[in-house]
Amino acid sequence: MSRIKTIARRTFLITSAAIVGGVAFGTYKYQQDAPNPLTAGKGEAALNPFVFIDQSGVTLIAPRAEMGQGVYTTWAALIAEELDVELADIRVLHGPPAKAYFNSAAMQDVLPGKGYDMSGFMHSLSQVIGGAGKFFDLQVTGGSTSMRDGFDRMRVAGATARETLKQAAAERLGVERASLSTKGGQVIAPDGTAITYSDLAEAAALIDPPKVTLRDPSQWRILGRTQPRVDMVAKVTGTAKYAIDTRVDGMRFATLRINPKLGGAMNSFDASEAEKMPGVDRVIDLGTGIAVVASNTWLAIQAAEAVEIDWGDAPYPPDTDGIFARIDKAFDSDANSAMRDDGDADTLPEGATLIEANYRAPFLAHATMEPMNAAAFYTGDALEVWAGNQSPTFTQAACAKAAGLENEAVRLHTPVMGGGFGRRVETDFSVYATRVAVAMKGIPVQVTWTREEDMRHDFYRSGALARFRGAVKDGKAVLMDGQISAARTTQQAVNRLAGMSPGGPDKGQVDGAFNQPYAIPNYRIRGYLADLEVPVGFWRSVSASFNGFFHDTFLDEMAHAAGRDPLEFRLELMREEHPASAGTLEAVREMSGWTGKTPDGVGRGVGYTYSFGTPVAQVIEVIDTADGIRINKAWIACDVGLALDPGNIEAQMIGGMIYGLSAACFGEITFYEGEVEQFNFPDYDVLRMHNTPVTEVRVLEANKYMGGVGEPGTPPAMPALGNALFDLTGTRARELPLSKTFDFVL
Repeated sequence: MSRIKTIARRTFLITSAAIVGGVAFGTYKYQQDAPNPLTAGKGEAALNPFVFIDQSGVTLIAPRAEMGQGVYTTWAALIAEELDVELADIRVLHGPPAKAYFNSAAMQDVLPGKGYDMSGFMHSLSQVIGGAGKFFDLQVTGGSTSMRDGFDRMRVAGATARETLKQAAAERLGVERASLSTKGGQVIAPDGTAITYSDLAEAAALIDPPKVTLRDPSQWRILGRTQPRVDMVAKVTGTAKYAIDTRVDGMRFATLRINPKLGGAMNSFDASEAEKMPGVDRVIDLGTGIAVVASNTWLAIQAAEAVEIDWGDAPYPPDTDGIFARIDKAFDSDANSAMRDDGDADTLPEGATLIEANYRAPFLAHATMEPMNAAAFYTGDALEVWAGNQSPTFTQAACAKAAGLENEAVRLHTPVMGGGFGRRVETDFSVYATRVAVAMKGIPVQVTWTREEDMRHDFYRSGALARFRGAVKDGKAVLMDGQISAARTTQQAVNRLAGMSPGGPDKGQVDGAFNQPYAIPNYRIRGYLADLEVPVGFWRSVSASFNGFFHDTFLDEMAHAAGRDPLEFRLELMREEHPASAGTLEAVREMSGWTGKTPDGVGRGVGYTYSFGTPVAQVIEVIDTADGIRINKAWIACDVGLALDPGNIEAQMIGGMIYGLSAACFGEITFYEGEVEQFNFPDYDVLRMHNTPVTEVRVLEANKYMGGVGEPGTPPAMPALGNALFDLTGTRARELPLSKTFDFVL
C-alpha cells in the first residue's frame, strides 16, 4: 500500500480509498528536486505524485482544491486527453501536503509590467520564476492559476503514462512501441491484441519513462469541449463529503466565541452556567475567546452563548468612519507604488476639460455557504485534521506548530469545499480545531463556527478610497491620474501564511487599475498602503474588485464628459493597445445590440476590467419597476486565450459576475464600538434567483496567453451596474454598495 513520507509511516488512505498495486506516471525535469510524497510497498510503483493506475483504473491525485470552480474536472480532462481514457473513468482525490504539489503559476505575476503586453521572453521568464514556488511550498489554490499551473504538467503526466504503458506492452509482445496504439484504457497491437492498463501497471513501473511529445490540439477529443463535472453526481445527490460532514468514531462537537473586537484580548470569562448544562464536556480558554465541547454542535452553540465574557478593546478605530479616516490619511504619505506613470500626469493639457471624482468601496466578507469548520484528532505524538482548505502545506505547518509537533506528524485531509473565495487560504479555523483537539487529547473533535462567528471573524476585503483626476480633449482621453488607498492586504496575508511581510511596491494593491489596456498618453496610477489593524485578506479578485469599480466608473465619467458613447470611447483607446481586449468589447456590443441609446425606464452600462490575465467586458441592463430597480439582463465576453472547457468557463463567468453584483448592490461590513455589525445573511444580502439577470456569455480565444477564469468575472460587474444605473437615472454613484443610492428589487 502506498505511503506518504510526511506521515511517519502511516498508511496512505484518501477518503478511505486505498490505491493498491498502483503505478504513478509523469516526470518533469524542472521539478526533479521536489520529492515524491509517495513510497512504494510490495507490488507497487510510484514514479510521480499525480497519476495512479491500479486494478480499478486511473486515479488523479489533485493538488488543487475543488471549491466549485471545476478544477477536478478540467485537470482530469488534461490527463484523460493524453492517456486515451474517458473522463468518466478517472477518479479524482485530493493529495496530501507536499512540495511536489507546488503551484507553478502562483509566482508568475511577480514581474513588473502590465501583463496584457507581456513579450514572449517575459512570459518564458515568468514561467521559470513560477517554478521557484516549490522552494516556498506554495501548494495553494487561488489567483485563478489552476489551469495555467496544470495545463502542461498534467498533459505531460498523461502522455508519459501512455508511452510507458506502451513500452511495457511492446516488451511483452516483442514488438516496437511505435507500432502500438492506445484507446479506452488499453494498449492495442497491430493484430488487434488489447492489454488493459491495469494489466501493464506493475511492468510499467520498472521502466524509465520515455520522453514524450504532446498531442496537437487538432487531435483533442475532450479538451476544448464542454464536459460534465466529475463531482456533479455526488453534489446533486448529497453524497459529496465536505469537511462539515466529517464523522469519526467517538467524535465530540465544539464551537467558538472569539472576541468580536478583532485582535482584542479576553479579560475574563465565567463558564459556570455553561458547564452545568447536560452534555457539555468542557469550556476551553483560547486566550482571545473560548471553545465549548459538547455531545452535539447545537448544544455547544447554546452553551457558548451562556458563557459570560469581558472583552478587551480592538486595536483599530472603533467605528467605520474612524477606520476610513485612517485609510484616507494614507494619501498624506509617500505612495507605495506607481506601477504606471506614462507621460506627464501632473500637467493639464492645454484646452482639455478636467474631470475629478472620489470613490469609496466598503469592507466585504467572503460569506461562503459552508461556514468555517475543521475536525482534528490529537494523540500526543500525531495529529489528524479534516479541513476544507486552499493551502495544504501552510495549513499543515500551522497545525503542527499549534500542536507542538513536526510537520511530518500531521496528516491533513482536504475535502471539497462549500465555497472558498480566498477565505480558506487562511489557517485560523484549522488551528482553532487543533488547539481544541490538543485540549481534548485522545478524542476527535469537530469545531463548527456559527454563521455569526464566521461573518464577524473574517479576513475581509479591505475597504478602499480613490481619488481620480482626468482630462478629455476633442472627444478623447488625454490624462488619467488615479490614487488608491487600502489596507495592506498582501503584507497581512503573506505574513500570516509564511511569517514574512513582503516589502517594496505592492503590485496587487493596484491590480485592475494600473494594468488596463488604454492608450491614454498621460496615465498614472499610484497606490497607498494604510496602517490598519483590521484583519484583511484575499477576496475573490482581491484588489481588482474595488479598482475595477474605481477605474472603470471614472472612465465612464470621462466618456460622458467627452460627449462620447461609453463603449466606443473605450474601444477607441483600446483597439491598438490590446486587440484581444477590444474583441471583448466588440463582442458584448454585438451580443447586447448596444446602440448607446436606451428607452425610458431602461438603462444600460458597460464595464471592462483586465485582471488575472483575462480581459472581461460586461453589459448590464436595468429596468425601472413598481417594486424597484431590477437587474434585468447581462452580457459577458471574456478572452481566456485557450478555452479548455467552455461550459465551465461560462459558469465561472456568471458566478463571478453574480458575486460582484451582490457586492455592488448590498455588500458592506461596518464597525461600531470595535465590532462588526453584520451577523448573518439578513444583514449581508446577496442576489437570489429571482433578482439575478438573465445572462449570455461568449468565450473568446484571441488572447496571446492563457488567462484565469475564477476571478476575472467579478471586477467589471460593479462598474457595469453603476454605469447602467447612471444611464437609467442620471445619478452617478461613487460609493458602494449601490443600495445606499438606489432601491433594488429584493
